[in-house]
Amino acid sequence: MRKIYSKSIILGVLLLLTPWLLALAPYQLTPNSHMVKITMSITEVIRKLHYRQVPLDDALSAKILKRYLETLDPNRNFFTKRDIDRFKIYKTRLDDNIRNGDTKPAFVIFKIYRKRVNARINYALKLLKRKFNFKRYESYQFDRTKAPWPHSQRQANDLWRKRVKNDFLSLRLAGKTDAAILKVLQKRYQNLRKRVNQFNAEDVFQLFINAYTLSLEPHTSYMSPSSSENFDISMRLSLEGIGAVLRASNDYTVIQKVIPGGPAELSRQIHRGDKIFGVAQGLNGPMEDVVGWRLQDVVNKIRGRKGTIVRLEIIPKNSPNSKHKIVSLVRNKIRLEEQAAQKSVIRGLPGMGSTGIGVITIPTFYRDFRGESRGERNFRSTTRDVRRLIQELQDEQVSGIIIDLRQNGGGSLSEATELTGLFVGRGPVVQIKDNSGNIEVERTNNKDYGVFYRGPLAVLVDNDSASASEIFAGAIQDYQRGIIIGEPTFGKGTVQTLIDLSRGPRILMSLINLPLKRSQKLGKLRLTMAQFFRVNGSSTQHRGVIPDIIFPTSFDSDKKGERSYKNAIPWTKIAPVPYRKFKLIKPADYDRLRMLSRQRIKTDPGFIMLTHQSQWLKSMETNKKVSLHEKRRRIKSGAQEKRIKEERKRYLLSQGIKAQDTSLSVDELDLDASDRERKAIDKIQLNEAARILTDLIYTRQLLNATTTMHNYEF
Repeated sequence: MRKIYSKSIILGVLLLLTPWLLALAPYQLTPNSHMVKITMSITEVIRKLHYRQVPLDDALSAKILKRYLETLDPNRNFFTKRDIDRFKIYKTRLDDNIRNGDTKPAFVIFKIYRKRVNARINYALKLLKRKFNFKRYESYQFDRTKAPWPHSQRQANDLWRKRVKNDFLSLRLAGKTDAAILKVLQKRYQNLRKRVNQFNAEDVFQLFINAYTLSLEPHTSYMSPSSSENFDISMRLSLEGIGAVLRASNDYTVIQKVIPGGPAELSRQIHRGDKIFGVAQGLNGPMEDVVGWRLQDVVNKIRGRKGTIVRLEIIPKNSPNSKHKIVSLVRNKIRLEEQAAQKSVIRGLPGMGSTGIGVITIPTFYRDFRGESRGERNFRSTTRDVRRLIQELQDEQVSGIIIDLRQNGGGSLSEATELTGLFVGRGPVVQIKDNSGNIEVERTNNKDYGVFYRGPLAVLVDNDSASASEIFAGAIQDYQRGIIIGEPTFGKGTVQTLIDLSRGPRILMSLINLPLKRSQKLGKLRLTMAQFFRVNGSSTQHRGVIPDIIFPTSFDSDKKGERSYKNAIPWTKIAPVPYRKFKLIKPADYDRLRMLSRQRIKTDPGFIMLTHQSQWLKSMETNKKVSLHEKRRRIKSGAQEKRIKEERKRYLLSQGIKAQDTSLSVDELDLDASDRERKAIDKIQLNEAARILTDLIYTRQLLNATTTMHNYEF
């Protein structure tokens, strides 16, 4: 009786605990029949509509496997070489699996990954109970994307010992106490384990399908039904938030782009390349360490209602000593006025004399489509605003105009086309080739069939000028209407469309004999369907637009933008379309302009600072290791910081600005002074572009003095 009674108690307790135990258990990871339909649908859509016709064969299968493993374990911290060898059975099978809608291999691999994560995190938490010797001369390879997978348990343990030691030392250098560091790291590792164990079947499926789509090229991707719903919400709230585009880089969330007019840009405290370490809600909410989090989870933490406060703990990209800073932002709508084109005038630079150069800064190519559809006569657009600004600058009697497209990631294609028309009149601007080989030519729709602005023109671009910016800059260069200055552009010359798989491919579904219920949601596919080509036949894809005069700040431009993607669609060329060239200057005159610019830049304190900073960032990106010897690490980072501060101070003093103490907290900074510093640094390249355009004007004056004007009339 006693044994039966005891068993009854145990059974009762287990029944009571079952819901709790199930809640703690990892999600059951198995594919379902719904995923078969989605996989086959995506495969068929890609086969029929994708711009790049890549056969789904053994070669692609190997790439899919490689990308899936890199997606799960990009820094090669969890899988071992033995695991990788076991996965080789899928190297030539995944193409057949995908074609048949079978995603079981993805789940087999993920379960092993989850097991490895749990084991590694348990070991990391044990390491935190020990004391680290920071006087030992050893280094940690923090970037292991190309390193061999650990070949033994002993090697994996040593790798994690160094990783945890580096995490601890990095927080020490950031000024945190040892007690605070222990709490941060314990929570960081526990959160990593928790999030991996919270992956559900849909999450795993999306990761795997994207390993397939992104193996084709970098811009085709799949969103599961729940991710698609989040995307729709984020699009409706796209103008509410902090105004920043984020990307995942190993364990970190990195600022990829700061959107003009958003809270992040207006704060002057957040820049491209900064790493986000923590997110907190409101003025007093606890700071949550987000290292190791999934990108979508970080985005969800940062997103919120207009008017609410979010605090970010970040490490600036150009901070050699890993100092953290807290930035408070009020979530808000991104106002069109803040994104609109703006003008300024540069006067009085050495060598410019009385010449005034107008500047029109265009943060993005915008068009108020809603206002246009409502029939509003004065709806807002880039071309309309720039036309007005040109007239205002001409009233101020400027000698030439610079169109500043730095950081402009694109926008409305129609606006890029119409804007080109202000400078070249009626004519072709860009060619668009689809997956069938059909070519459509976008032309200006200039009602006057004439050039609105006939004066000297320069276009300033950088590595982040992309898409529509490249179309405009490429057309100005092809027409030889103006001079292109700056850094090679991003190189995104492809066109994407968003396909709702629950609606779009019903015909395709019937072709593959998979009936779809109207209530079923399959998610969305962002699909590359076409490619841009310039009027001279050259593609803007991959190479981007190469400036006529290249600034020395463009270190490793071949490793930035589209060129950094291994599987990017390559550059190619098609037949040109008829267009006229203005032929304002001769090739020899370009050589003269380059020579004069190089001579100035050699002694310009601003360019010296930017060039050294670019070199330092390049060395940081090249160097994959850091010292784990605390004193040596402090000395090295201190020396780097001192040099950067001295060069910054020297430049600012040359502009009559006293540099602020960068050790001050954000709350202690004089934001007006910070804004003056930022604007002064932004003008380094802009001022040189103004000098180059002045040289061009002088060259044309010499030409006009010796040549009949009709040869050079616009």
